[in-house]
Amino acid sequence: MIRTETRTSRNSWTRTAAIMCVLLSVMACPVAMPQEATITPNYKDADIRQIVEAVSEVTHKNFILDPRVKAQVTMLSSTPMSPAAFYEAFLSILQVHGFVAVGTGNIIKIIPDANARQYPSISSSSGAADDDIVTQVIQVQNVGAAQLVPILRPLIPQYGHLAAHQGSNMLIISDRASNVARLMSIIRRIDQSNDEDIEVVPLEHASAVDIVRVLTALTQAPKSDGAPDATTLVADARTNSVLIGGDKGGRLRMRALIAHLDTPLQDGGDTQVRYLDYADAEELATKLQQHFNQQGVAQANGAGVGATSQAARNDGISIWADAQNNALIINAPPKSMRSLMSIIDKLDVRRAQVLVEAIIVEVLADKVSELGITWAAGGTGQNSPISITNFPDGGPGVAQLAAAAGSGNAANAGSLLGEGLTLGVGRISDSGTSFAAILRALEGDANTNIISTPTIVTTDNEEASLNVGQEVPFLTGSYSNTGGNAGAVNPFQTIQRKQVGVKLVLTPQINKGDAVLLKISQEISSISQSAAGAVDLITNERIIETTVIVEDGGILVLGGLIEDTLRESDQRVPILGSIPVLGALFRTRTTNKIKTNLMVFIRPKILRDASQTAIETNSKYNYIREVQMGTGTDRVPVLGRDYMPVIPTLEDNSPPATDNSEQ
Repeated sequence: MIRTETRTSRNSWTRTAAIMCVLLSVMACPVAMPQEATITPNYKDADIRQIVEAVSEVTHKNFILDPRVKAQVTMLSSTPMSPAAFYEAFLSILQVHGFVAVGTGNIIKIIPDANARQYPSISSSSGAADDDIVTQVIQVQNVGAAQLVPILRPLIPQYGHLAAHQGSNMLIISDRASNVARLMSIIRRIDQSNDEDIEVVPLEHASAVDIVRVLTALTQAPKSDGAPDATTLVADARTNSVLIGGDKGGRLRMRALIAHLDTPLQDGGDTQVRYLDYADAEELATKLQQHFNQQGVAQANGAGVGATSQAARNDGISIWADAQNNALIINAPPKSMRSLMSIIDKLDVRRAQVLVEAIIVEVLADKVSELGITWAAGGTGQNSPISITNFPDGGPGVAQLAAAAGSGNAANAGSLLGEGLTLGVGRISDSGTSFAAILRALEGDANTNIISTPTIVTTDNEEASLNVGQEVPFLTGSYSNTGGNAGAVNPFQTIQRKQVGVKLVLTPQINKGDAVLLKISQEISSISQSAAGAVDLITNERIIETTVIVEDGGILVLGGLIEDTLRESDQRVPILGSIPVLGALFRTRTTNKIKTNLMVFIRPKILRDASQTAIETNSKYNYIREVQMGTGTDRVPVLGRDYMPVIPTLEDNSPPATDNSEQ
């Protein structure tokens, strides 16, 4: 049954019953009525299920209610409504309360609108009621469907659905029919073809690259409305033309600007002054002039008589350098001028620098041991037999010391004593047997541990050298006056100085990526601290010349030496020296063991800009300052000093502090 209320009488149940009877009678006999039946519904805080029952009785539709469909509805009407209008009002009531009616065959499901997209709906908005849930597939012709999704998304309610299929450039919209129709109207207005085209504007005087650079900066300037400029510009350096793309108005504006800029120079004619930022003007001027002269000769030889005008144009190019301002003064025709400027733009760039650190580690152990006995024995008298032993490598023997002692010169005898321990024992008598024995023992141990890290910074593809060392004098010859009174001759000595230290010569080349090609010549020399004596100083020399590729910041071993040398010398008297125990009196032994470990590593680091250069400089600067102050990891203690010269901090331009303490 249908529950109705009128505004004239609140409690007139009799009139209500009469209206319901009339309505039921009209609906029961539709053929007999000349006009369609109407109803004037009025509800106040009515259960929505009662309204569904009334709509079902009036429209003869079958409804299925979701258990979650619960609401108190108020609906007031002052004019009669047809069953179709009453159903439209019912759909509006459902929309207000968050429900939707989804039709499936002869059944209408009333569910919460959040689940509407999961149920089948009408596939087109045509013929559907405004509040019906429909799904529409829209073909987009002129713009990308994916570009429309963020524009239309705010217009879709939470229960609706909007998606784009990029392959077919289609939009899929699921929402109420009225909103779908509104979205389709918006899409039709956006999906319009434009009159964009591409124009080619050849230039006669100006450079296409320069024109595009100026106009691009102009188009990228922000507008008052914030909309971007859709006009695009591209330069074709080969034909010296500008390609313009965009709408008709934007292309027309750009053509007018290009025509205004493409004019010959009013001052200076074909002469321009180009200031260089990084390249050397004198060196670059020579190379450019040589390049264009060779190009003109090649074109003239290849084209024959027809190349006369081209060769003349190349001959008319004049390039000279101003060293004070590091600038080029160029006189050339416009086409050649553009080519020159393009070459200069590519050459006048900041080159990267390379910080190269060589790590040299040398560990040397030198051990020497000597043990030997020499002796002599004889009887009394001048012709008495004498027995004596003497070994060349065993140092001075008994005979040498006896001869030096017999001369009465103690200094000569002392000069014959070798290194280590020399112990003598003997007996000299006028009768009987005289004997003497000398024992010489020596053990030496020399250890060397050198770690050197020479560092050098150079520009890409520029040779650099670092030389740190000392000049050591070596005696090469001498002359003294040993003659009679023939004349006065000044004695002299000839000395040759040889540099000893670390020498590093390299040329870096930065390859594509972060790899560095290094041509390296590494030389390490030092004075040997051998335990055994020598006529003069002994120097150790290590030289490595190679070409390697190292990654930026990586460490690579250039080479090295691992050497273990053992020299043993055993001199003895035949037969007697082989006797156990007693044989030690008739022999001398010398052992020399040298173990050398030397490795050379290289570590390059690319400094591409000023910030990386500043970081490396600050790191080295602060390190040496901490060493001076004795606060770093490699502390250098200073005894008896309260003040010492220290370099200033990087932020301080004051001169270094001086030592003012009293010595």
